[in-house]
Amino acid sequence: MKVSKRRLCLLIMASLGAGHALAQSTTGGIVGQVAPGSGDTVTVQSSNGFQRDVPVDGRGRYAINQLPLGRYTVSLKQHGAVTQERKDIDLRVGVATDVSFVAQQAQDLSGVQVSASAVPSIDVTSVDSRTVITAQQLAKLPLGYSAESVAKLAPGVVGNAGGFTSATGGSLASFGGSAANENAYYINGFNTTDPLQSAGGLTLPYGSIDQEEVYTGGYSAQYGRSDGGVINMVGKRGSNEWHFGGKVSWDPASTRASYDSTYYANGLPPTPVAGNLYDPRKQNRMWNTVYDAYFGGPLIRDKLFFFASAEMQKTEGTSVGTVTSSSPATHYTYKAPKWYAKLDWNISDSNILELTGASNKRTTNGDIYNYDFNALRRGRQLGHMDEIKTGGDLWNAKYTGYLTDSLTLTAQYGKMRTQAYQSPVGYNDALTYVTGTENQNPAITGGGARSSGQTTTSIFDPKQGNTSNNLRLSLAWAVGNHTITAGIDNLTAQAVNQGSHTSGPGYSWSYGFTTLPNNPLAPSLGVGAPGAFANGEGGYYVMKNVSNSVASVRSTERAQYLEDAWQVTDRLLLSLGLRNDAFTNYNAHGDAYIEQTRPQWAPRLGFSWDVDGDSSFKVFGNAGRYYLGSPLAPALSAAGAYVSTSQYYTYGGITADGTPTGLTQMSGPVSANNAYGVLPDPKTVTAKGLKSEYQDEFLLGFSKTLGTDWVYGAKASRRVLRTGIDDFCDVDLITAAAQARGITVGSVNSCYLINPGKANTFVVADDTGAHHDITLSNRELGFPHIKRNYYALDTFLEHPYDGHWYGRLDYTYSRSYGNTEGLTQSNVQSAGPSQSEDWDFPSLMVYSNGLQGNNHKHQLKAYGYYQFTPEWMVSANLSLISGSPKACLGLFGAENGDPAGYNSNYHFCNGVPAPPGSTGNLPWQKQLDLGVNYTPDFAAQKLGFHLDVFNVTNNQPTLNINPHFYYDATGTPNPLYGTPLVLQDPRYVRFSVTYDY
Repeated sequence: MKVSKRRLCLLIMASLGAGHALAQSTTGGIVGQVAPGSGDTVTVQSSNGFQRDVPVDGRGRYAINQLPLGRYTVSLKQHGAVTQERKDIDLRVGVATDVSFVAQQAQDLSGVQVSASAVPSIDVTSVDSRTVITAQQLAKLPLGYSAESVAKLAPGVVGNAGGFTSATGGSLASFGGSAANENAYYINGFNTTDPLQSAGGLTLPYGSIDQEEVYTGGYSAQYGRSDGGVINMVGKRGSNEWHFGGKVSWDPASTRASYDSTYYANGLPPTPVAGNLYDPRKQNRMWNTVYDAYFGGPLIRDKLFFFASAEMQKTEGTSVGTVTSSSPATHYTYKAPKWYAKLDWNISDSNILELTGASNKRTTNGDIYNYDFNALRRGRQLGHMDEIKTGGDLWNAKYTGYLTDSLTLTAQYGKMRTQAYQSPVGYNDALTYVTGTENQNPAITGGGARSSGQTTTSIFDPKQGNTSNNLRLSLAWAVGNHTITAGIDNLTAQAVNQGSHTSGPGYSWSYGFTTLPNNPLAPSLGVGAPGAFANGEGGYYVMKNVSNSVASVRSTERAQYLEDAWQVTDRLLLSLGLRNDAFTNYNAHGDAYIEQTRPQWAPRLGFSWDVDGDSSFKVFGNAGRYYLGSPLAPALSAAGAYVSTSQYYTYGGITADGTPTGLTQMSGPVSANNAYGVLPDPKTVTAKGLKSEYQDEFLLGFSKTLGTDWVYGAKASRRVLRTGIDDFCDVDLITAAAQARGITVGSVNSCYLINPGKANTFVVADDTGAHHDITLSNRELGFPHIKRNYYALDTFLEHPYDGHWYGRLDYTYSRSYGNTEGLTQSNVQSAGPSQSEDWDFPSLMVYSNGLQGNNHKHQLKAYGYYQFTPEWMVSANLSLISGSPKACLGLFGAENGDPAGYNSNYHFCNGVPAPPGSTGNLPWQKQLDLGVNYTPDFAAQKLGFHLDVFNVTNNQPTLNINPHFYYDATGTPNPLYGTPLVLQDPRYVRFSVTYDY
């Protein structure tokens, strides 16, 4: 059926900004044009019986927004009688689908279906940048069973450089150069983002995903709390027909290639365990099975529907740790149960109620064994791994009321509870944890490591976890050429009994060695040279470490937004949005230590221009500001009464259990962060008037059809971090400034949360308890201005599925540079939000400007599938990603000093300035995944056999290295410098059997 330009021009007018009325991204829309005299009303009816009727306006157009996802029949009626009908219209999340009716000769047109050419290839009603992957595509492509694996199909989305994972084991992704914990996660409109660390969120069972929407930029004012990206999962729902099915997948150890072992890259420690071997990864083995089942259908036909699914993933294996690990070898089992249930009630044609329940958990247990690293052979059992339980449950209720043909109300409320249970099995509190055994004095030990065998480092409160609740209300009003949406988006979160204390007697021992025993170990902390103390002449010393932190803290996040999708002309759509975010964080005593409640306006401005008026050529752009609230974790440290100290000794002997004897004290308990267990005054936790982290984003792009079978396009984007939050620990600088003003300081915080790269005002208490403001300019603080800039050019070529094959090719050229990565610091694997080493002291930021850890200059992605016959299909997923920059951190300056007491963490490499990225790049990441699907005719294509091969070429490049050039402040070379810490997974094969009825 030929599509006229006139009809599509009017269709754009009909959309009334439908794409933005749908921005909560749990719904879709249907819009279209009706030929004069063909009909006066349009009826849409879903496969679960939901029905809506709307009139055709005077210009022959109609629009029905915020429809539940599903398959629809669209009927055009004249005086109540059906004149034309379109069947099997599948909605896509957040998109308005064109279903138009042209003039027809008098004939029975019932049952006519829309052909592929009747639906525009390009959605001209959206102004954002997103990728939507449907359940049908998920079933065909060779992908890992995780939300992040799907998200990495989108341009500019890559695995994070630090190897960070979520609480349930998912590998986190970086969007557009941002830190891996600056993303937001949603299930059916509910925010499931981890409130403690912002590290991922709860996700759906893979087989329950109806559509996964990946926002990479330009999203509307209805979304916030992210300056990375958004992963939005919409779950399946029941219909008027009962369906059931399941899946069994298995990737056995026998078909998994060996992991590559790693070796010391910068010399050897004093007492090497097994030569230059560091991590015998080649000895690791693992296998994985997944069981998935679902069923759904009508409880009351056309009224009440149910869908439920369950998934169990079990991973089992043996792992050998590094030669310095306190857990040399383990046999482990991970179980990751998930379930999802949804109830849909069509109360009437104007009222819908949806109830969602979901669970995403993970349990870990196993045994720990001794290991002979020279013979590469497992020895006797030493004990058990901690029993760990993470993840949690959520429930969510959503009401949609179509109050009139032009007024729609949505109300949504949900709660989430996650756990972080960790308990040692067979724990013996009489044993002391000992580490650094490779640095023990061989004159005492004879060259063999001595340890108690204690494998438990920390003891956690068994009730620790997190809770959050999310309330959303919105009212959308279509009036004239405007669709105006107003709403609120409120989130409250709490961390419960989070934290731990050191195992055993409450402290651990860590052995150290320096080749320069007459140099002070940490002069800024008052720790002298071991050679000045008895038994320290050889450079051997030991540290007594104490850590203790358990607290409950909470936060509230409030937002209001107003948005207008304005169809200015039949070809030009403007999206005008404004959001106001407010954040408050509370310490363990319930006192607010961050109050960002003054208006924080975040404008979102976008446009979509249908150049030719026929949806074949779209130019779009967007400019927006995005605010990010502070996670709960900093309240446990910067705003908490935590202890983290080390006390230095020399020693004359070592017992059989690794305990040092003949101790000579070199220092009292010291802490580079002044963490001595005192709950700080909430006024002294942050800089006064601390501003939220926020980022500005700009994008401009186009999409265009190429003939009848192809679509191509490009998008240029730029992201600029305007303000960040990190901890600042040079409290002596604050004290000196106060004393210079005649103030006798009674107390300061161990570290302050500040807006780095700007002037900050610090609150100090004098010896009477009175508070004083101490303002220090950025020059006085000694910092550069904060910088994180990202720019990219994304290009794509796509062949939509035509019944035979689908393919897409994306190429991204990008650069992410500056002096901060954001909430994490991947080059040193620092996952704690706003708690990286950056900005702690001015000397740490000298020569800090350069390429950031998540920078990947080139990204080429290609994926697709080909249906050879109704029974056979092949698929592929290829990614070629240039390596992230190497990092080299050493002592300060040519003289190898340690002004901050942070050892080898300055941007100097062996005395030479080393800005990030100046020492080269890691290897390219190359991965090809292939799949074959067989759905035999004898089972009517309901039974499927699948074979997927991941990383076909078994490429295992290094993704992260140890960046520390020296071992400590004495200038002793670190044998681990340059040693790989994170590598790409090896090749493995997955076999699957599916049945869908």
